Amino acid sequence: MHIKHHPVLGEQLQKQVKIFFKDEPLAAYEHQSVAAALMANDIKKLGLSRNLIQPRGLFCSRGRCCSCYMTVNGEDHVRTCMTKVEEGMKIYPNDGDPDVRSECRGD
Repeated sequence: MHIKHHPVLGEQLQKQVKIFFKDEPLAAYEHQSVAAALMANDIKKLGLSRNLIQPRGLFCSRGRCCSCYMTVNGEDHVRTCMTKVEEGMKIYPNDGDPDVRSECRGD
């Protein structure tokens, strides 16, 4: 779902770009957050919680929680609600600890 024309802000969706979620191409729009682009493409599961191993999705949409963390262009734990899409962006679910934490524990 996209708001194409807002009564106050005007035309919102301008240039379409291609992003990749788990190597599958998706359509998104410039100036759209990664989380919004995924939701618009009917992707609601953004990863798994570390402790309970349950699906995580968009929660606060303001960058205050950690529910929308994903791996974006090889960088772990990116807040997708605060990150704008870019042409060719590669996005993957965050289903575990980043490599830095694994190295600290000796895994």
